[in-house]
Amino acid sequence: MVMPWPFPDHQPWDAQPQPSAPVDADGRLAVLVAQRLAGDWSTRRRRIVVTVQNGVVILTGVVTDPQTRRAAAELAWDTHGVVDVCNALRLAGSRRHR
Repeated sequence: MVMPWPFPDHQPWDAQPQPSAPVDADGRLAVLVAQRLAGDWSTRRRRIVVTVQNGVVILTGVVTDPQTRRAAAELAWDTHGVVDVCNALRLAGSRRHR
């Protein structure tokens, strides 16, 4: 039977915390857009998911009226650094019939 033996300098019980990875630009942009949505009275209590890929904001979720859908897109567009907005928010009760 072979038992691995650590090197004398290897002390796994005395692990140093690793520095956190820097937040990328898309992550920062997603936080900014989410903060803007949370701060506005028309979108404050809505379940809107904000995803950012290469500067493009993707809004998903369900809202109650078209004005809220439009306001969310406008708030995203007004955020510095946004390249484009994909407004995939659905209206509550508007299901597609097959």
